[in-house]
Amino acid sequence: MSEGIIVRIQTFEGNKRVSAPVGTTLYKFFQKVSETVGIDVGEFQLYVNRDRTNQLKPSSKSTLKSAKIRHGDMLYLFSAKSVADSGNSSSSSAAVIGGSGEPTPSTSGAPVAPQVIEDEVDQFLAKQDGKIYRKRDEQLCHHGPNAKCVHCVPLEPYDERVLMDNDPPIKHLSFHAHLRKLTGGVDKGKFAFLENISCKLKEGCTEHAPWPGGICTKCQPSAFTLDRQTYRHVDNIMFENPFMFDRFLDYWRKTGNQRIGFLYGKYEHHKDVPLGIKATVSSIYEPPQSSTANSLELHEDPHAEVVDYIANKLGLRKVGWIFTDLVADDLTKGTVKHVRNMDAHFLSAEECIMAGELQNRHSNPCKLAAEGTFGSKFTTCIVTGDSTNQIHTEAYQVSNQCMALVRDNCLIPTRDAPELGYVRESTSEQYVPDVFYSEVDEYGNKSKSLARPLPVEFLLVDVPCAFSKDPIYSFNDRPDMKHFPVENRAELGELQDINAVATYMKQFQEDKFLEAMSDFHLLVFLATMDMLPLRDHMDSLLEAIRSGDVELARAWSKSEQWATIEHFLEAQAPSPTLGGASGFSAPGPVSAGPNWTCNHCTYINSGDRALCEICENPK
Repeated sequence: MSEGIIVRIQTFEGNKRVSAPVGTTLYKFFQKVSETVGIDVGEFQLYVNRDRTNQLKPSSKSTLKSAKIRHGDMLYLFSAKSVADSGNSSSSSAAVIGGSGEPTPSTSGAPVAPQVIEDEVDQFLAKQDGKIYRKRDEQLCHHGPNAKCVHCVPLEPYDERVLMDNDPPIKHLSFHAHLRKLTGGVDKGKFAFLENISCKLKEGCTEHAPWPGGICTKCQPSAFTLDRQTYRHVDNIMFENPFMFDRFLDYWRKTGNQRIGFLYGKYEHHKDVPLGIKATVSSIYEPPQSSTANSLELHEDPHAEVVDYIANKLGLRKVGWIFTDLVADDLTKGTVKHVRNMDAHFLSAEECIMAGELQNRHSNPCKLAAEGTFGSKFTTCIVTGDSTNQIHTEAYQVSNQCMALVRDNCLIPTRDAPELGYVRESTSEQYVPDVFYSEVDEYGNKSKSLARPLPVEFLLVDVPCAFSKDPIYSFNDRPDMKHFPVENRAELGELQDINAVATYMKQFQEDKFLEAMSDFHLLVFLATMDMLPLRDHMDSLLEAIRSGDVELARAWSKSEQWATIEHFLEAQAPSPTLGGASGFSAPGPVSAGPNWTCNHCTYINSGDRALCEICENPK
């Protein structure tokens, strides 16, 4: 009888094991692999090397022994379709597949998918050396200027000395420094593998009845212990200027109610952290919501897709969300209460779940992950009071483990303790794996506890947040001008309508059209207004704003669509010269006359109105 061996097969779902006698023909071995991964023999290929060299063929004349396959060897399974599509492409664009037959990323350090397009900042940092170069120490270095020793050799970006010697010390590794740590060393990341945690039962197990009728080790998700994440996907959040931030706070100042906004900006290289990433915020969009002094509720936003489209055309994207948690302390001094601290909580369980949900929606493309995504760059900002009772901003991300718990509906808040979450218990509808967390007591003893309940501090990664030292104005946020109203503030009397456009445009001369249009809230209104939505006609204007092209903006101002808007602006009630790109002037006061009926909606308007109060069509 031939000696039995175990061969490992790397697939999309992780490593599989196939047992077979060493004298088994490759044809029969391929059939065993097909049964294990659930893919037909003709739909996959097996390679001895990760770089798709030394391919095995399902031949009945060759055996595992003749192919020099030994006990414990790793074979790499690839989609036959992806191999055919990629042709003679390099090994870095190979695609490892699993039971689903879907390609996933693979490089020299882990399986890589050719369709994964990483963010520009990730592509930039992947090409950087990342090492921290040190000067020759005159006291400790006893060699020539062209030599190196342990006192002056460059340090890796994940070296603890780099983090601790920084002022202030860097608390978390950057994500790309973490990747360098995984892919470094003698093996060059040969066994590095980023895998998203799954808390769900694997579907399609035929060994037993479906849950709750049965369960086995093949389909059961593993229990895991929550660890404090040592790296973060974003190392700093920078608001371009404080005036944009003040406009967001105006809502709380005027109503006393809390407010939510989405942060639109871009990711850039953060030079203060080795291989770091910075989220630069250019604008805050306020979605439909209802709020009180101690609650917030988001509503469905019918314009969400349009807002993202405009941001994308401007070179921006949604990089995070921000909300207020402010309680006035002394109105005469303008102070607020310090409610988030070590004795209470920094982020409540409910807020952690919301942050996890948003991070799952905005996952981070990563070529080193089997699924093509790993973690998220989406951030959470809280405006609250600090220890000196002044308004300040804190920023966090939740860990990848928290994202998995939220994605698989395993984490819920507690009723009366905001600092505690609770991992669900298994029911007949849902199996939930055991989740633990470790803590050290006052005597230094380490103990492991079941996460029912769970201190949410194990799920948090704090992120520094500040304003730019030199204010940047991507949009019209300067305090010395009258701004276009912010969206969804009708309860404050701040309406976005054609009258607001006319009032806003008064302050700009003919040659300032590009500057006038550089207002994110105005652009969203123009793209979504009911009587003449301009979304399909704004691409050249958005490109002009993005590139600062005055001539392109002037050419757009002569378009038919903007001419229609000018017609509506000219029909407004009293307003002085309105300096648009075309240099038109608004008429003088309209004398009050008899009431008139709108021909479009039949609404009876007062005689002093030039536009219908309901549909805003001219008289």
